[in-house]
Amino acid sequence: MALGRLWAVPLIHIVLLLGLCSADDPFVFFDFKVSYITASPLGVPQQVIAINDKFPGPPINVTTNNNVVVNVHNKLDESLLMHWSGIQQRRSSWQDGVLGTNCPIPSKWNWTYQFQVKDQIGSFFYFPSINFQRAAGGYGGFIINNRPIIPIPFATPDGDIVILIGDWYIRNHTDLRKSLNGGKDLGMPDGVLINGKGPYQYNTTLVPEGIDYETITVHPGKTYRIRVHNVGISTSLNFRIQNHNLLLVESEGSYTVQQNYTSLDIHVGQSYSFLVTMDQNASSDYYIVASARFVNESLWQRVTGVGILHYTNSKGKASGPLPDAPDDEFDKTYSMNQARSIRWNVTASGARPNPQGSFRYGSINVTEVYVLRNTPHVTVNGKRRATLSGISYVNPTTPIRLADQYKLKGVYKLDFPNKPLTGSAKMESSVINGTFRGFMEVIFQNNDTKMHSYHMSGYAFFVVGMDYGEWTDNSRGTYNKWDGIARTTVQVYPGAWTAILVSLDNVGVWNLRTENLDSWYLGQETYVRIVNPEATNKTELPIPDNALFCGKLQHLQTPQDISSATTFGGNRLSFVFTLLMILCALIPSFLC
Repeated sequence: MALGRLWAVPLIHIVLLLGLCSADDPFVFFDFKVSYITASPLGVPQQVIAINDKFPGPPINVTTNNNVVVNVHNKLDESLLMHWSGIQQRRSSWQDGVLGTNCPIPSKWNWTYQFQVKDQIGSFFYFPSINFQRAAGGYGGFIINNRPIIPIPFATPDGDIVILIGDWYIRNHTDLRKSLNGGKDLGMPDGVLINGKGPYQYNTTLVPEGIDYETITVHPGKTYRIRVHNVGISTSLNFRIQNHNLLLVESEGSYTVQQNYTSLDIHVGQSYSFLVTMDQNASSDYYIVASARFVNESLWQRVTGVGILHYTNSKGKASGPLPDAPDDEFDKTYSMNQARSIRWNVTASGARPNPQGSFRYGSINVTEVYVLRNTPHVTVNGKRRATLSGISYVNPTTPIRLADQYKLKGVYKLDFPNKPLTGSAKMESSVINGTFRGFMEVIFQNNDTKMHSYHMSGYAFFVVGMDYGEWTDNSRGTYNKWDGIARTTVQVYPGAWTAILVSLDNVGVWNLRTENLDSWYLGQETYVRIVNPEATNKTELPIPDNALFCGKLQHLQTPQDISSATTFGGNRLSFVFTLLMILCALIPSFLC
């Protein structure tokens, strides 16, 4: 790029970028090449999605209030969006990476995400959000550390470990997609991966030889923070480490009341972090296990991930049977009671100095209530679809946020019902009309026979209640209005309900979906649209200068010059920004 083009950037951009040199909110840069590679996680060669030739992708490790810049190069043969699950994208749903907010990144194009992890800490993950691509990988951990001035509510761990668990199919994601499009179930997964690897051969009948398995090496006597994410397709997993207690300390950005568990059920899309002390003898290695839950476990034995915890002074390999999963086949309340035991640490500081519990959510008046009911898949217009309150969502070709920006009519409807529809299901682009600064109560009613988990972008919501049966107004009498955990993804047990409360203070368009990938793909989602009637930049950032256009706005899209697409995004503003940040680092007295 010629220097003349550099200085052709409007002066206002230069001024704004100079202001970004503050040491308080530094910028961190990541370059993601998203491509296919061949891997054999379950012993059979298959196509997976890698980030920078790594499967899973590299972790993003940042600090509260950092400005994060991720340049994504789409080397796949189809469109792509990257979603930053649990990152609230304060004032900027433009960066959320889902179809309601962003046009997909075309094959062979690159696009730069830029967002601030404002007032957040904790354990999250990223993944490709469209075309069923998460079933092929493309995911990785996303860590937001506390600022040094904010103490964490436990001693500093001796190490930090990310563990990604999830069910896995040997079939490519395109084949899985065809099955769903053809009205078929995916069937039982072929296994469970731990950090992209198959099971250790703990059983010669269930596990063939030659499978590469995950080994985590630790030092005796040390305590590690272990962040566990269920990045799978649709299977809840019980996570445990043989002979080791799991001290739960955080979940999806909230510090928890610290409790020990011998195992914990982790549902699709959920994240937890534990403190684990290496206090056992080193006579042998220990099993790390993630096994299928809420299925016929005797038939699903192969759906078990097994890795190895290896002490540096270990004297032998792990052997013998795996540590037992919960024995609760005839006690459907065991897992729910465990979930209820996960509570907010109201005295700990999160991203800010004030205690988490200083936000007294239980005393705020509810302004709107939505009962969202799911059922087993149904046939709508001759197609097998998943529904939420009788509506199977259809993504319009123009993202909702873009349609609003350009005042397009007829792209979607603001008519999502606050109670389930009666009669036949229908396919609609129906959206929830949320009230800015309102306080919403959402009840997820799971009338399916399968476990589901639900996610809401843009927010951390409060989990205030769950129980079996049908939710009624009287159910509010059981709500936890003091220390219900604030998180981004919550489970809803089969034949049960879960209630959440959420403060609608983040302007934008926010995805509300099942995390079960097959049902999400088949339409079990909607969006919550939050608009500030005053339309000020204080509550929402302007449209990014590199926004992609599609659908009814396709005519606004200019072809991308691939030859000039650099690792800095291929546009002048990104180049100038990068150059200025380098100058800030080298000669701060001159620029900053």
